[in-house]
Amino acid sequence: LSSSSGLTHESHRKDVEQVYLRCSEGSIEWMYPTGALIVNLRPNISPASYKHLTVCIKPFKDSAGANIYLEKTGELKLLVRDGDRSPSRVYCFGYNQGGLFVEATPQQDISRKITGFQYELMSKGIAADLHTASAPCRPCSDTEVLLAVCTSDFVIRGSIQNVTNEAEEQESVIHVGVNKLYRQKSKVFQLTGESGNWRGQIKTLLECGVKPGDGDFLFTGRMHFGEARLGCAPRFKDFQRMYKEAKDKGLNPCEIGPD
Repeated sequence: LSSSSGLTHESHRKDVEQVYLRCSEGSIEWMYPTGALIVNLRPNISPASYKHLTVCIKPFKDSAGANIYLEKTGELKLLVRDGDRSPSRVYCFGYNQGGLFVEATPQQDISRKITGFQYELMSKGIAADLHTASAPCRPCSDTEVLLAVCTSDFVIRGSIQNVTNEAEEQESVIHVGVNKLYRQKSKVFQLTGESGNWRGQIKTLLECGVKPGDGDFLFTGRMHFGEARLGCAPRFKDFQRMYKEAKDKGLNPCEIGPD
């Protein structure tokens, strides 16, 4: 978390402050914004790898007081306009496309404004998985499922307990009962209640039209801004079939033990 306050620059409203961030994910909070911030993301990796990175930002729900631009060699491209209340909107761009320039907008009372956003740096391949514009609801092929099992942030066998739709955010929340936990990067799926059942929530696009249904699924996906995002999710019996076929041919990319 990086914090800054514009009140220390009250007499210099045109000040530009440089911020350097070394973490691959985190957040910026700019209280009482005046002037501008240049946000320099400098992850602890080889500069030669920068070209393979995608940057994503997600403004706080109540973020206000500044415009957020993508800046390269003095040219500004507006990313987030002050006052834009698009809930859960995520803005992504290639690392080499430029840096972030956050400019305060004129305010009568800056003490009531806080500009803030989360950010994540990821490989372009992972970003493409999360933001597949062409066919986000397309079923995965056998090969894609088997690869997802090896590379996803979470892999579970479970059933759909309920689905709640968030029309404003254009998302569906899948409430999952977990029968077997193969892997999870963050503690999204946890033991709940006296019964000791594992449960958790996975988000996906509203347009995919996920409905509650009988039977078990293999849920895979990635963590994105602290939330589990759905990747491939075949019926578990279909996954068992494709896993066995690949194993018999020596083609499965990793071992998981699907029983």
